[in-house]
Amino acid sequence: MSSSQHPLGVDVGGSGIKGAPVDLDKGAFATDRLRLDTPANSTPTAVVDVIGEIAEKFSRQIGKHPIGVTVPAVVSNGVVRTAANIDDSWIGTDADALFTEHLGREVHVLNDADAAGLAEAHYGAARGTRGLVLVTTLGTGIGTALISNGQLVPNSELGHIEIDGVDAETVSANSVREEEGLGWDEWAERLQTYYSTLENLLWPDLIVVGGGVSKKADKFLPLLHLRAPIVPAQLRNDAGIIGAAHAAEAASRR
Repeated sequence: MSSSQHPLGVDVGGSGIKGAPVDLDKGAFATDRLRLDTPANSTPTAVVDVIGEIAEKFSRQIGKHPIGVTVPAVVSNGVVRTAANIDDSWIGTDADALFTEHLGREVHVLNDADAAGLAEAHYGAARGTRGLVLVTTLGTGIGTALISNGQLVPNSELGHIEIDGVDAETVSANSVREEEGLGWDEWAERLQTYYSTLENLLWPDLIVVGGGVSKKADKFLPLLHLRAPIVPAQLRNDAGIIGAAHAAEAASRR
């Protein structure tokens, strides 16, 4: 394969599908990303058509490299087990097989938070960290990824851990802060409860906080008091695409 060609990372969200070839030596986009709207009827076959458009756009830059795709769902060995912000018809779909057949090249699908976690572990805020890293994305909900000595422990779904009888993300997600008009101090109290609970269960060596609100990390991270260092993510909205490409290339070499 040409050194100027790279794997394609694609991040499937509720409103947009974004993709770019990724230079895995640098952990960065090899060219500007392309964003297309997520189909209103976001079935697997409708979404793979959009991914096909993105792959066609970057065909020269991809060459024979694989494609990595993130989805907002639990993904077990390429099979989608849940559906958040995408059509329920995803549940039970072998997305790896469907996408590989449709696109005519190797495709690997994984959870969106897991992809972001991989990117931060290999290229971002957790690079070089030994032990256990907890990566969280604070947004509409709370996504999580666990990285143990550089290896992903997939589908942790710790945003849904029950605290005081309530699903954590329904109290502590950034969307809740915005909807309820919480001040940074008020929100930090909720995050303190959330992260303290996870810390007491997992004893991570590092906690990384992503999501759009991480751009304002100085407003709330200093208010948290935890045993582990807690730091903002570095790759922000690029993390899903970069992590997806990294995962696909690694899987293709096994």
